[in-house]
Amino acid sequence: MAGRIRVALVNDYELVLRGLAEMLAPFSDRIDVVQLDARHVVDVPVDVALYDTFAQPRPDDEDVSRLSANPQIRTVAVFTWKMDRDLIEAAVRRGATGYFPKSMTGEELAAALVSVADGDRVIGAPRRRVPSGPGVDWPGRSHGISDRQSEILALITQGKSNLEIAELTHLSPNTVKTHIRTLYSKIGATNRVDAVLWGTGNGFRPDHRGIDR
Repeated sequence: MAGRIRVALVNDYELVLRGLAEMLAPFSDRIDVVQLDARHVVDVPVDVALYDTFAQPRPDDEDVSRLSANPQIRTVAVFTWKMDRDLIEAAVRRGATGYFPKSMTGEELAAALVSVADGDRVIGAPRRRVPSGPGVDWPGRSHGISDRQSEILALITQGKSNLEIAELTHLSPNTVKTHIRTLYSKIGATNRVDAVLWGTGNGFRPDHRGIDR
């Protein structure tokens, strides 16, 4: 594709969107980020909608379906820690032509976006949850909260139970409880109410609860 591609960044959290925009900023000769607003649907023509799955309360494939149905979006790519085979297959079935692990560097992400904009399919290999690559950011990182703990706190702030969090993060309930205990010690919380209050005051409240609605 000649010239720059047009990319919309999609997520419910302003901090996540800003981190993605900063990650792609060095590649402005190839990528033009034309929509960066958690409160609105994609309403301008774009080559790729890059959907970051951080703390999304619904299954990824449903969100991909809504994005794929938007006539302003030529194709959809998913950016995620969750590289489970069933999630990958569901996203592809619903219309995604890119499924990118968050272990990618900014350079790799930019190249993958250009490839899917050119009509290629770029799908990461199924594996366990991937580690965060250089440049990937998340709410609470400056407070020493890990990427996994950040996602769990965001879901707690949304009112999700431990069982719901386990399902959404593909973790066992006991593992979720372990992460929550560690998280509480980092933020000085003694119970769920404390965690919600800390989360809402530190960027963990979603700006808009529906993807592309």
